Amino acid sequence: MVRYRPNVAALIVNPSGGLLICERSTIPGAWQFPQGGVDGGETLEQALSREVREEIGLDANHYDVIEHRQGYRYLYPPGTRGKKLRKHGSHGQEQTYFLCQLKVDAPQINVKQRQPEFRAYRWILPTEFDLDWLPVFKRDVYREVMRDFFQVVM
Repeated sequence: MVRYRPNVAALIVNPSGGLLICERSTIPGAWQFPQGGVDGGETLEQALSREVREEIGLDANHYDVIEHRQGYRYLYPPGTRGKKLRKHGSHGQEQTYFLCQLKVDAPQINVKQRQPEFRAYRWILPTEFDLDWLPVFKRDVYREVMRDFFQVVM
């Protein structure tokens, strides 16, 4: 039986319509949305708040959740699946994406956190997202997410 780790991801849009993407600290040129696993006992909303705070320094009062959608799944690549299964007890992730509107008075994004996941960030139009920024195993999920939330076909 395939087991999926619960995961949340934040689609943060600024007042100008820009979509936040962040460059992974360990993989130059790999851009993604803030995201992470749901800890035991957490609700999806609590996990979202914690991940956004830990990864980019925003508290939940700095953005409004507009909508969320569930059921986006991917499997870890074959070379890492055994390691992830031992670490997380899962073969892949099942993600819930949250569309978040950044408030006008929110502070700047801060990727320089205690345990940094990201090295940089930038704001793009949803149509500017490039699937080549992602590992192959995540591309189908991002295709679905960009279509479902922004009507962007990739």
